[in-house]
Amino acid sequence: MNVLEPYGDHTTPTSPTDDRSAGELDAASVFVTTRPRLFSIALRVLEDVGEAEDVVQEAWLRWARADRSDVLSPPAFLALTTTRLAINVTQSARRRRETSAGPWLPETVDRAIGPETAAEQHDAVDAAVRLLLERLTPAERAAYMLRKAFDYPYRRISEILHLGTDHTRQLVRRAHERLATERRRPVDTAAHRRLVRTFLAAAETGDLAELEELLAADVARSASGRRRPSCDQPMSRTA
Repeated sequence: MNVLEPYGDHTTPTSPTDDRSAGELDAASVFVTTRPRLFSIALRVLEDVGEAEDVVQEAWLRWARADRSDVLSPPAFLALTTTRLAINVTQSARRRRETSAGPWLPETVDRAIGPETAAEQHDAVDAAVRLLLERLTPAERAAYMLRKAFDYPYRRISEILHLGTDHTRQLVRRAHERLATERRRPVDTAAHRRLVRTFLAAAETGDLAELEELLAADVARSASGRRRPSCDQPMSRTA
């Protein structure tokens, strides 16, 4: 069992215990010293703080497991490992974009377009929203929609959904992965129409308050487990 624990932001591994070897302590010390450079490398390649942090974390895990007896320059080894990991992330993301028919979510709606084009645009949003409802949880769907369609900062998304900032980053990444799968869940017709209507209104007017409230309420209902109508639950109908 590796007795070193993964690092946190600007923190060192946990205090040494008596049974730790000098080699393990040296490895941790080298990593902590090199970490700012590794993060800079990953951020330059990925241009995303959350993804850069994930890559540096993976570099730490590989460094902790590596046979360091053959490593002549630990900083160079770590820098190369981080660079390769970051490049792998960009290549993987590019492959997912090329192979997955991900949802098309416009940032704005052009009110000057003709009726035929408007109908096509509505159909595209309709299909995209259905895909989000079929494949994502309420939290994943909310974070993905706010981030990808309206370019919300992660901190603002976390405030709306009452979730941690790191958690919202994970939700968006997880949404990307799940949108490339074949999973399906039943979609309530009324909830689908409501989300499409709210999304289009937000995109057209720029007033996202109603969309924020709808998404946040769905996440809250899902978290509490209460049986109330949501985007994933059939709504009661009256005659």
